Amino acid sequence: MVRRREMVAGMATLSLLSLGGGFATTALAQEATLDGDTIPTAQGDITVHPVDHASLLLGYGDQTIYIDPVGGAERYAGLPAATAILITHGHGDHFDVPTLEAIAGDAPIITNQDVFDKLPEALRAQATAMANGDDGDINGIALSAVPAHNTTEDRMRYHPVGVGNGYLLTLGDKVVYVAGDTEPTPEMLAMTGIAVAFLPMNLPYTMTPEQAAEAINTFKPAIVYPYHYGESDLSVLETAIGSDTELRLRNWYPNGG
Repeated sequence: MVRRREMVAGMATLSLLSLGGGFATTALAQEATLDGDTIPTAQGDITVHPVDHASLLLGYGDQTIYIDPVGGAERYAGLPAATAILITHGHGDHFDVPTLEAIAGDAPIITNQDVFDKLPEALRAQATAMANGDDGDINGIALSAVPAHNTTEDRMRYHPVGVGNGYLLTLGDKVVYVAGDTEPTPEMLAMTGIAVAFLPMNLPYTMTPEQAAEAINTFKPAIVYPYHYGESDLSVLETAIGSDTELRLRNWYPNGG
């Protein structure tokens, strides 16, 4: 049972995924590197690598953190192997057992309780369930699970209160917020000191761009990445966000919408 501020997940080793999803075995294979935006911290850069829709990788030092990996092993071919995996909730665009079986290796997995209960036995053995409000660390990285849910009455059925997680990760002197599927919650709006935020926006499941802009202007992350945006009109954000926040629009749909 996870207790607040006492959850610790084990270390895993950084390995190279081959094009077939297994480990590289030839002497000519070079260690994979992670490309993407870099964000400096006092202890080294964070690398932000969008994958698709709600899936992304964060690189930091010798760590490669996979968030909501889905889409099969081929989608992660040529990328550094996971040293940790975070899963926000159990919807199919965030959680896929075959993908996890192909890419997880022995990396520790952090999930919500619903996903933990659905994992096959082998993956469950390396997983830990966190509830909203739980704090801990994974591979020495401080981690908190925060509420992720709908707030509009006719959307509550999509993401009820108390089921899904967003995550706060402390990387060096920067706090990164991966919101998961959510509308603006009281906890989100009360956040301070967020260096990087990943916020979802697509109807009817998460936020509108207008809701996202209002939330951004309230908790003022230094950098915001819209993700999980589907067909949303992100141009709204370009004029609605205040000067406290840098808007970074990136391609989260390299494989088509």
